[in-house]
Amino acid sequence: MADIVGLLLPFFGLIFIGYGAARITKQPVEAMGWLNTFIIYAALPALFFKLVSKTPVEELARMDFVAASLACTYGIFLAVFLIGRFVRKNSLAETTIQSFAASYGNIGYMGPGLALLALGEKAAVPVALIVCLENAAHFIVAPAMMAIAGGDKRSPAQLALDVARKVITHPFIVSVIAGFLAASLSWQPPEAVQRLVDYLAQSAAPCALFAMGVTLALRPMKRVPVEISYIVPAKLILHPLAAYLVLSSLGRFEPVWIYSAVLLAALPTATNVFVIGQQYHVWQERASATILISTVLSVLTLTGVVYFIQPF
Repeated sequence: MADIVGLLLPFFGLIFIGYGAARITKQPVEAMGWLNTFIIYAALPALFFKLVSKTPVEELARMDFVAASLACTYGIFLAVFLIGRFVRKNSLAETTIQSFAASYGNIGYMGPGLALLALGEKAAVPVALIVCLENAAHFIVAPAMMAIAGGDKRSPAQLALDVARKVITHPFIVSVIAGFLAASLSWQPPEAVQRLVDYLAQSAAPCALFAMGVTLALRPMKRVPVEISYIVPAKLILHPLAAYLVLSSLGRFEPVWIYSAVLLAALPTATNVFVIGQQYHVWQERASATILISTVLSVLTLTGVVYFIQPF
């Protein structure tokens, strides 16, 4: 257990340092803009490129793994959607945000750092595949559901074009494609460029975790939704459990791939869920509360998950 605490303390410590810094310095929300830009457009893409470009091409084409992981994520999404829509009688737009809160984990900011710490560099490829392709799926599903709910006023053609542009040009996806091409051609960048990529990649985890702590501090909890009683357990317990059962039962994946998916499934609700709610003016404050509560509770649940996968 001491080893697990030693593993997770720096990880959550960076989040709490970011939270404390934001509380003490009282910076406005806008102050986070350039740090988030650096993380999304430079640091994390560099990390994904570095790891993917050094991976055998055949490992990068495991679409069966991505499909199984997505099935788990959207299985949880569907279950919570049915509860919210037909049991709680919430609106379609509210139910959509609730479903994302239960299934969309903070895989971009928290996933790579934690997986590499807990599982080593062999986790790089499954993590990169999940982060990129799950984000792509969410970019498609969120506006589609909101369009059905009447919250998105764009025409179907304009909506499809905007979604396609967002998916194709997202820095995570561009960096993984670039890494895939480099791996296919057995190409490595010149030493000076590689050193720059290394510097950026090394900054990804600490910057992302610090930024997450700041984000939590700048979005204080104002309204605690009743739905949190089943949303948070679905995210922190049912989602990783489903990932483990489904991927293990298929019997075609290495343990490190299975545990990478489980670890990412166990992450708390993504801050992007608040962004989606804010974009469509739906469930904003309650999404913020869900993110904060799930993140705090994930200190306990992630400790349990890491303990479970440690024998690996």
